[in-house]
Amino acid sequence: MSKFIYDTSRLMAWFGGFVLSGLAVLSVVSIAGRAFSFAGLGPVPGDFELVEAGTALAVFCFLPWCQLKRRHADVSLFWLAYPAPMRRMLSVSADGLMLAVWLLLVWRMGVAMLEYRANDEVSFILQMPVWWGYGASMIPAALGCIIYLWRLLESLGFVTAHEGFVPEQDGH
Repeated sequence: MSKFIYDTSRLMAWFGGFVLSGLAVLSVVSIAGRAFSFAGLGPVPGDFELVEAGTALAVFCFLPWCQLKRRHADVSLFWLAYPAPMRRMLSVSADGLMLAVWLLLVWRMGVAMLEYRANDEVSFILQMPVWWGYGASMIPAALGCIIYLWRLLESLGFVTAHEGFVPEQDGH
C-alpha cells in the first residue's frame, strides 16, 4: 500500500507540473497574441478562465507530494532544541491538522461543485460549466485525503514509508 501511496502522489505531482507547464505556454501565446494584435492576432479567448481552473488543479496535484516529503513551509528555528517527544507530538499534531483542513476543503469544494452544477453556472467567455474545474480538482483532492491520512499514520508509527523513499529528517 505504501508504494501505491507514494507512486500515486509522485505521479499526481508530475501531472500537476505538466498542467502548469501547459498553462505557462497558454499564457505566453495569449500575451504574444495581444502584443501582435496589429497583425490580426489576439489573446486566447478565455485564457484567464483556463488558467484559473488549471492552477487549482495543479495545486491539488502538488500538495499531497509536498506533505509526504515534509516540504511545507515551516519555522524550524528552535526545532532541534525541542526534545524528541515534543517534536514527534508537534509532527503528529501538524499532520492531523493538515488532514482535517484537507478534509474540510474537499467537503466544501464538493458542496460548491454540486451547487454550481445544479445552477448551470458557466464561465463568462468560454461558457464552460464552472463545475468542470471543481470536478477535475476533486479527483486529486480526494486522493489527497488518502495521502494526508497515510502521512498521519506514518507520523503515528502505524505504517512505514515506502522502501525506496528516504524520509526527511526532523532537523531538515
